[in-house]
Amino acid sequence: MSAVEAISVVQAARQSLGPVGAYLPVPFSSTPPVSVQRTAAARLEAAGYRAAWVNETVGGKDPLVQVALLLPATERMTFGTGIANIWARAPQVAHGAAAMLAEAYPGRLVLGLGSGYPQQAAAVGREFGRPLAAMRDYLERMTAPTMTPAPDAAYATIIAANGPKMTALAAELADGVLPAGLPPEYTARARKVLGPDKLLVVAVPVITDTADRAAAREQARQSAATMLARPPYAASIARLGYDAGQVAAVSDDLVQVLVAHGDPGAIATAAAAHRAAGADHVVLMPSAAVQRELMTGVEQLERLAPAVLQVR
Repeated sequence: MSAVEAISVVQAARQSLGPVGAYLPVPFSSTPPVSVQRTAAARLEAAGYRAAWVNETVGGKDPLVQVALLLPATERMTFGTGIANIWARAPQVAHGAAAMLAEAYPGRLVLGLGSGYPQQAAAVGREFGRPLAAMRDYLERMTAPTMTPAPDAAYATIIAANGPKMTALAAELADGVLPAGLPPEYTARARKVLGPDKLLVVAVPVITDTADRAAAREQARQSAATMLARPPYAASIARLGYDAGQVAAVSDDLVQVLVAHGDPGAIATAAAAHRAAGADHVVLMPSAAVQRELMTGVEQLERLAPAVLQVR
């Protein structure tokens, strides 16, 4: 793909995604019936969301198959994989599947790829090794010749990147990045590395139940604490200038910038901060507690829609 074609793909993705989208809050521990997922996606589209994102744990649910089943349940909604795990399928297989979906539904797919965690590689008998090298190899082999050529259909490819090296790799070989759970300061740094012609999608953890503000604040603190307990994530936060004391204490300042919570207006403000920092698209990522009940999560995202979809 030429540089001009790559820019065109990014521009098309920006247009189709819109400023704010939502993760489809499908549980990690179980898979609701496809009919229920289709209803959920249709309701999000009716609420005004132009994009929905799907997850993968490796095994039990293939995100590309999920997207194939959800696309015809909506009229215009764009779907992103957030994230399709590179250990779960060969690179040429991922490209072939994505290209087929892009041919059938032009402009309605963004392929998000990520190396995930060691246990995900182990689940399919792979060695996690060096994720940066693995991702480079994966991206380079995606369009290698195959027995049956993939459809000649364009789609944007972005990679999960919560650190500078993976972001630099995306600037070199992909159409953009999808960092998750990081503050607007990181978004600004990622945009600087990527430059203006790459797609920057930012996933923001959200406490969607705003009925009890004190409870929402406590849930936000718990969510932040869980993220900060992961050494690679804590290292990303430290690179932004937050000290060890703030990380260990899960300081109020960190809770405020890491997890969107409060009333719908506050959540919209959090999304707007990432847009101002350079994000093309902000994905609202409901908490794990919400993801245990798909339709509860959908209802809460519907209630947020009037506020968050005003973000430009």
